[in-house]
Amino acid sequence: MDSRALKNPYPEHDGSPESTLFNAQGELTAEFSQHLRNQVSALLVEMENGLKTADPRDCTCYTGWTGIALLYLHLHGVFGNPSFLTKALDAVSHALRHMTQRHDVTFLCGDAGPLAVAAVTYYRLQRTQEGNECVHRLLQLHQRVLQGTGSLPDELLYGRMGYLYALVFVNQQLGQECVPLQNIQQISEVVLASGENLSRRFRLQDQSPLMYEWYQEHYVGAAHGLAGIYYYLLQPGFVSGEEKLHRLLKPSVDYVCRLRLPSGNYPACVGEERDHLVHWCHGAPGVIYMLLQAYKVFGAPQYLDDALRCGDLVWRWGLLRKGYGLCHGAAGNAYCFLALYRLNRDPKQLYRACMFADWCINYGKHGCQTPDTPFSLFEGLAGTIYFLSDLLQPMKSRFPAFEV
Repeated sequence: MDSRALKNPYPEHDGSPESTLFNAQGELTAEFSQHLRNQVSALLVEMENGLKTADPRDCTCYTGWTGIALLYLHLHGVFGNPSFLTKALDAVSHALRHMTQRHDVTFLCGDAGPLAVAAVTYYRLQRTQEGNECVHRLLQLHQRVLQGTGSLPDELLYGRMGYLYALVFVNQQLGQECVPLQNIQQISEVVLASGENLSRRFRLQDQSPLMYEWYQEHYVGAAHGLAGIYYYLLQPGFVSGEEKLHRLLKPSVDYVCRLRLPSGNYPACVGEERDHLVHWCHGAPGVIYMLLQAYKVFGAPQYLDDALRCGDLVWRWGLLRKGYGLCHGAAGNAYCFLALYRLNRDPKQLYRACMFADWCINYGKHGCQTPDTPFSLFEGLAGTIYFLSDLLQPMKSRFPAFEV
């Protein structure tokens, strides 16, 4: 890990209830809040200039124009400036003209993302008919997802969970049951059946009743693996029946917990012994969301203990040479501190998030690598801006395009 991370230069939280960053109630000080706002504005200018050379054909949320639209949609929610909504419409309209038109059905890397973000944008602009049309087109993908056209996997980036998130996003953003819960439960049932079948095929039922793979590997993390899938299956109401939660999901979550490495990190794949990736996509920064959700559902203290160990590991090794992005960068890693803070209101976790924000504010000054798409949401500057603006409202923060 030391070859992939830079030394954390910040002192640990000293236990003081108040600081120059936030008060005892967890409210950011006016000075620090204004500092964040100023830096968001400055970084936005840099991003917008850089996007002039971005790939015009990339419609995705992960590296393309839907991700930029999602950022502007978020900024509109945080700051209320109508110009952000106009920019969101421009970006997502561009994405709608360049959709994949293939079997890509996910929020992050497929056509569900542009449709879901466009629907929310149209509704905020009170263009209801166009919003309804986007929701209708999104729901037309439902049967394809259930049937698994083209050997559809179950993971988040390219699989069923990526489509499920698009449905959840629409419902959460619009504040109404645009998508019936039944649709979400149908996908969850198919994913459960898929996991049971694979577990039987590999004769793993006694260890883990559910198992999943992507490209013939049993990935562990949030993007392609078990932790990301279980995080969604553990959401209230997504799986019908307490019996399935305890018979299928709890022992499968416990199996992931047993994969924990001595450092508190998690391997990229089942059976891998290397301890080197501290990313949202692979490693503890993504597994933590499964652990926290398992703690909420089952109440076992061990899940929270493991989540706290994840946080400690990210504090030590989470300032990555890869940069400042969401998928494999400091901004994405910082979200685990916010998730812990929302659960237990421990000021240490908010302090850690603020320190990672300070690191991100000094964007490009640490000798980090330049990502392939340097201004995108999940690899580049747009994701960093999203995190910095999210920190202004810590209790409302959510890892974009992932956290429910």
